[in-house]
Amino acid sequence: MRLVSFVPVGTKINFMQFRRFAAIVSLALIVGSAGLFFTKGLNFGIDFRGGILLEVRTPDAADLGKLRGELSELGLGEVQLQEFGKPTDVLVRIERQPGGEIGQKIAVDKAKAALGDEVSYRRIEFVGPKVGGELIEAGVTAVLLALAAMLIYIWFRFEWQFGIGAVVALLHDVVLTIGIFSLLSLEFNLSTVAAILTIAGYSINDTVVVYDRVRENLRKFKQMTLYDLLNLSINGTLSRTLLTSVTTLIALCALYFFGGEVIKGFSFAMIWGVLIGTYSSIFIAVPLLIYMKLRRTGLIVGEEIEDAPTGNPVD
Repeated sequence: MRLVSFVPVGTKINFMQFRRFAAIVSLALIVGSAGLFFTKGLNFGIDFRGGILLEVRTPDAADLGKLRGELSELGLGEVQLQEFGKPTDVLVRIERQPGGEIGQKIAVDKAKAALGDEVSYRRIEFVGPKVGGELIEAGVTAVLLALAAMLIYIWFRFEWQFGIGAVVALLHDVVLTIGIFSLLSLEFNLSTVAAILTIAGYSINDTVVVYDRVRENLRKFKQMTLYDLLNLSINGTLSRTLLTSVTTLIALCALYFFGGEVIKGFSFAMIWGVLIGTYSSIFIAVPLLIYMKLRRTGLIVGEEIEDAPTGNPVD
């Protein structure tokens, strides 16, 4: 049986020669993303801004497209609909209205009139901005704890240089994801936070695969320069990296174009995350090992090994 390979066996692409250019591009994108975040900010969804929550039950299976159209014509701003449990149960979120409690009540009355008398209301709640602030804090905490846990894991699994390299690549992916959402004014909600955590998991998995090959080659080629060894390691895992990324992107593109409005933001974040995560694994995480002076002695136990020179032909 012949295995599928996107990259011919024996490919020798000199990825390390692009590391400075990639570092400049990534640094510019990080600065731009930070600038957008602090000036333009994010388009927070109802989950974070607060709003009106209606849980309704329809006589038959709900037609989300029809219901969304009826509610969108009311001029209440952002409206989200989501099937909730049974096909007849729908969760309706309407953005927070001006005018305090009276404004929220008027919006609920308009929504009830548009949905008709056949719909029964199981729950009506007002989500205040305080709850949104707590959700933002919880989301940031979740991302930071995930990054810290990954740093500790890779530190013990490999060496401290690998741990720092992986976390820098992860921070790069997270910051650029926030930047693209700010640039395009895409809605940032709880599903986006879930996407960022998923991106972190995907990116770290990609990085660990390459790092594992680096460690294997450090033991195998004891006199090869680190520059050449890193190129060899990336090329050795390139087929797997591309195959995984492409198959994941096919599924995500299907979700983005055919999955409906509810998961469109999540799908977009994941597509961007797969692309930027693949890039960072190759051009950020691995080249950082050169700048952090990775040594072989901590990786090869029980042997007297003299660290080979970096051997960087560009420096």
